[in-house]
Amino acid sequence: MSLAVRSCTFSDIEFRNIKRSHVEAWVKKMSQDGLAPGTVKTRYNNVRSVLRGARNDRMLATDPADGVTLPRARKAEHAMSIPSPSDVGKLLEAADPWFLSFVAMCGFAGLRLGEAAAVQLTDIDFLRRTLKVERQIQRAGGGEVLITPPKYGSERLVHIPDGLVQVLARHVEQIGVHSPQKWLFLGDGGLPPHQNTVGYWWRKTVKAAGLEAVKLHDLRHFYASGLIAAGCDVVTVQRALGHSKATTTLNTYAHLWPTAEDRTRSAAGAMMDDALGISADSLRTHQA
Repeated sequence: MSLAVRSCTFSDIEFRNIKRSHVEAWVKKMSQDGLAPGTVKTRYNNVRSVLRGARNDRMLATDPADGVTLPRARKAEHAMSIPSPSDVGKLLEAADPWFLSFVAMCGFAGLRLGEAAAVQLTDIDFLRRTLKVERQIQRAGGGEVLITPPKYGSERLVHIPDGLVQVLARHVEQIGVHSPQKWLFLGDGGLPPHQNTVGYWWRKTVKAAGLEAVKLHDLRHFYASGLIAAGCDVVTVQRALGHSKATTTLNTYAHLWPTAEDRTRSAAGAMMDDALGISADSLRTHQA
């Protein structure tokens, strides 16, 4: 919300003087500045919630954002970039020792950047192999670090693999934890690192791995795609990722689930394999 307000080009205009053209000019400028369609939509919705509130309080006769055309987002299957297992392996090998567990939590537990930065030792249950996601790190104005609940209230318990448990245990043993809160990762002032600090180390890791154009958030897609490939249903993936609704999961990853045509083809293929196997066994019996 703070980013949306700061980017708003009509924030100094009185409510009664705001016109639809002001909103349209703002949306156009965000697109020209290179913001992704999804980011433009999020900021537009944040500011529009204020305009609707003003209309409901009768400070505005109508909603000046009503009917404004937003940039069209690319389809998920075209916009999404999913690293290969080989690429993720290269990133893990290239990461600095302290950053390795950060990369691993994003790739094998699906944590967002801010969620991974906010992990404390007490969030990890090494015996039950679970990881609690209860908070996130956000950057406020002037580089201030804010500790807030996860995005969209997505507190959750993630069931993590043995390999990730070992990575986290090694991190605690060799790197240690910081401050009374026992943060796994340390930024400035005894607080966890914010997105700029993490971004620096991520770019350094990508370069060292010999990769290009891989975003940290792509590791979350890698995690989701792995769950779907393993046969996990929509609700399981939704809970693991911390989506507030199953429709969010489907809108993002529907193209990764097998279609009815895929299942029909697989079923028919299995039937054919069985039939051919029986035929071959029968033929061998008659030859004997």
